[in-house]
Parts: sequence; C-alpha cells; structure tokens
Amino acid sequence: MSDESTTLRSVHLVRTGQMEYRAENGRGGVISIGEGQNTDFTPVELLLVALGGCTGVTVEALTKRAEPKRFDISVEGHKVKDASGGNIMEDLVVTVDISFDHDEMGQKMADRVPDAIERTHKQLCTVSRTVEAPTPIRVVQVRTSEA
Repeated sequence: MSDESTTLRSVHLVRTGQMEYRAENGRGGVISIGEGQNTDFTPVELLLVALGGCTGVTVEALTKRAEPKRFDISVEGHKVKDASGGNIMEDLVVTVDISFDHDEMGQKMADRVPDAIERTHKQLCTVSRTVEAPTPIRVVQVRTSEA
C-alpha cells in the first residue's frame, strides 16, 4: 500500500495580476495561466495539455526502443453548457501522429503504437482516466480576510 509521500501530487498558484496566475511545481517548474487575454494558457488549455502530455509521455515509454521521426499530438474539444447551465468540455479528441524509420526496430515500435495508445488511454494515463471517472473534487476555503 502506498503512503501519501509517494502518491501526493501538488502545484501552488500565486496571483500575479488581474486574472493572471503563476503555477509552480515542487521541482521549480513554472507556467503562466490567465483567461486568454494574452499568450498565457487558460485553465481549459492546460487540461488539454495535460491530456496530450500524459498520452505522449506514456506512448513514448511504451515505444522507446526506437526514436520517432515524428511525434506530434493534438488535443481538441468543445466548451459547452451542460443541462444545468454549467460549463463542460465535450467531444475531447487526442490525435497522435507518430512515425518511425523503416528499419527493423522502427517497424517493431510502429507496430506497437495502436496497443500503446489503447493501454495509455484505458490503463496508464492518469489524466484521461481521471477525467473519465466520476472523481469528486473538494474545494476548501482557508480565509476571507487578513487580520
């Protein structure tokens, strides 16, 4: 059984301006987030990035015996209102464009791609599995004013 020190993942966000935030991970990585008013990623775009990134990293791990000649991933979906009037993303599609050299190892890895994509989506990619599962999210307010 895992303990929290091996299972916990976290990021910290700091407000940097009106509708602008800086997200930081524990390894020093930083990304800017906004509402789409500049080049910063929006939260929905980051969700799409997470889906594509998880797919890419996982497929690459399953086909790593040959370096791909091309490996591009596109992720798209539609932001719509659900029956209650709330925002939701629908029709999410992750498109994997990967090719290998035509040598023996490249062909072996190319043959693995369909299974790698399926395993990634159905078993290994934490992001897509979490999005598809009914995963409750608890939002906790810490304070409303400074003393």
